[in-house]
Amino acid sequence: MAVKKISVQGSEEPQKKRYIVVPGEVIVSGEDYLPSDGTRRQGADIVAAKYGLAEEAGMVIRVIPLTGAFVPRRGNQVIGRVSNITMNGWVIDIDWASNAFLPIDESPHFINKNEMDQFLAIGDLMLGKIEGITARGIDLSFDGPGLGKLEGGFSFKVSPNRVPRVIGREGSMINLIKDNTKCDVAVGQNGWCWVYSEDMEGMLKARKAIEMITEKPFVEGLTEKMESWFQENK
Repeated sequence: MAVKKISVQGSEEPQKKRYIVVPGEVIVSGEDYLPSDGTRRQGADIVAAKYGLAEEAGMVIRVIPLTGAFVPRRGNQVIGRVSNITMNGWVIDIDWASNAFLPIDESPHFINKNEMDQFLAIGDLMLGKIEGITARGIDLSFDGPGLGKLEGGFSFKVSPNRVPRVIGREGSMINLIKDNTKCDVAVGQNGWCWVYSEDMEGMLKARKAIEMITEKPFVEGLTEKMESWFQENK
């Protein structure tokens, strides 16, 4: 039995890749399917463990949650703000239960420990990757393209569980926003977003687009609808 033929709106249609499920709801039946995030196996069935959008990617089934708080995972990209400086690195507020830590070794060049604020000062915004999660806390890294200090522009918060919709499949949605606003855009999986451009109108349009996407997580064909919105608001 394949993924149910039900649209986001709930009407009977040809098979859709995503649709709303509630905890305990059967998504697929069959031993060939593999449960992933937000799902569990129950006999021959794979059922939803969270409220969200069920997605079938090949034989792997997952649920993208639509509610809930940010749960940090290794490899997540997060946007945070420097809250303190120690002898060994920077304490970063990532809007979680405890702060994260960026070691001084993550600087791309040698830094005098008495001049660490020349690289990152208290209040500065940064985009980093979660390198590890231990009992001590979260360790961050700048090891990756685009990671580092975020200068200029402005930041704002959206629901962390709506971030996958903002990014889109293989980055399709966020690239659409960048292309149509000519802005640099970063979205952390902790829900913080950052946009920058020398054009204020472009930045405001990028923010409006992101907020529209997070307000409509149930809409099918959202990328096409956003393409039309950009065309209408050139």
